[in-house]
Amino acid sequence: MGLKIITNSSRETKKLGKVLAEDILKRNLKKQAFVIGLIGDLGGGKTTFLQGFAKGLGIRTRILSPTFVIIKRFEIQNSRFKNFYHIDCYRIEKPKEILKLGFADIIKDPQNIVAIEWAEKIQKILPREMLILKFKFLEKNKREIKISGYPTVDNYLLTRFLNLIK
Repeated sequence: MGLKIITNSSRETKKLGKVLAEDILKRNLKKQAFVIGLIGDLGGGKTTFLQGFAKGLGIRTRILSPTFVIIKRFEIQNSRFKNFYHIDCYRIEKPKEILKLGFADIIKDPQNIVAIEWAEKIQKILPREMLILKFKFLEKNKREIKISGYPTVDNYLLTRFLNLIK
């Protein structure tokens, strides 16, 4: 089960990210961080989505994929969440490598929102309760994004996104 959305431009992909982030900020805290796994090929729209997502969290810093540093932390202002962690596992060869960078502590803290690009590379150590976004390149700027695995996926989110891109 889940939701499938087609975005027709990078602008729409960013808008979807923004809408989802705003929705997450309204949610009650859990016993762990809010974790999002992003899966898809190079050029699939993962980083573009996260640029909009960060904007929805109120982060003004430009978001680039942390491929070489692996983890970047951004402060979230005026929210019960305090940090947004952007993790890129593209260069990770074994899941244990990410643990050496404090990953276990990051995902335990309920004040964190954690987005993981190339999440499939560390699948064995990811929490069970997490949001999964699968990106598929369709053509030019068109992407299929499947959202599943967490109760933030509902018709309200889809309706809000569709209203914003009209």
